[in-house]
Amino acid sequence: MTKSDLEIEARRMLKKTKLYCTESRLTILKVLAEAGKPLSQDQIARRSGKKHFDKVTIYRTLESLLRVGLVHKAFVEKRATHFELANNCTEHQCHPHLTCSSCGDTHCLTQISLPMTKSPHQGFVIHRQQVRLEGLCPKCA
Repeated sequence: MTKSDLEIEARRMLKKTKLYCTESRLTILKVLAEAGKPLSQDQIARRSGKKHFDKVTIYRTLESLLRVGLVHKAFVEKRATHFELANNCTEHQCHPHLTCSSCGDTHCLTQISLPMTKSPHQGFVIHRQQVRLEGLCPKCA
């Protein structure tokens, strides 16, 4: 996708959810779409190309995008939540992720669909299922 296509798609997503089209929302949606994989708040800030994109603005913007289901929390690593576009995911289940335990590079395994797990413990209700596989990427192996 070109930068122009990313902008058009981000605007379409915001319009569909009836969120105001702010510069912060557009930037975060474009960064996540371009990355094609989960990113932490720090990674989003670095990739945004903006010198003064503070953590509070990023946090609040991500919260608004989470509320309407445009992004979701993919996983937490080293106390940093990683976010991605909620494409091909439901409220309860997302595609698995493959993360290199050495360099931290993460890939989405969108071609894999896993059935929702039933709780092995009586009375325990599962609200969300996340699968993350760890190993070594070709560069680190």
